[in-house]
Amino acid sequence: MEKERKYRLIAQNRKARHDYFIEETFQAGIELFGMEVKSLRAGRCNLVDSHVEFKNREAFVVNLHISQYDHSTVERDKKDPTRRRRLLLHRRQINRLMGAVTRDGYTVVPLKIYFSGPFVKVDIGLAKGKKLYDKRHDIAKRDARRETEKQFKVKNL
Repeated sequence: MEKERKYRLIAQNRKARHDYFIEETFQAGIELFGMEVKSLRAGRCNLVDSHVEFKNREAFVVNLHISQYDHSTVERDKKDPTRRRRLLLHRRQINRLMGAVTRDGYTVVPLKIYFSGPFVKVDIGLAKGKKLYDKRHDIAKRDARRETEKQFKVKNL
């Protein structure tokens, strides 16, 4: 019997679910410096326009913006906020993601970043791009669902 870990959400990439079909999700650790973790505890993170790249059989998240920690006075703690950060994944997961990206035209995008216990985790998704008509279809479905919920709420008052 495995205990469910509680997690605290730091940031979520809503635009990714709007722009892509998410086929599969993976949980990955991320390599950070101490002041970046302190900045994440303050909620200073932005996932928009970030993606995952593969180099030398390792996965890196690119354009993940973690703001500098305000209370740091040491100059060596001031890192580039959008630097490449290594993702900690199993070798099989990296091979599978690399194969899907190179063969099938998929891309890998970070979906959310959160604390799982004392560790910072990133949920990444294997995604395929949506066309414009797919986005319109999703918007129409969402509007129809809202309208039916509104009608149901009015009737049951």
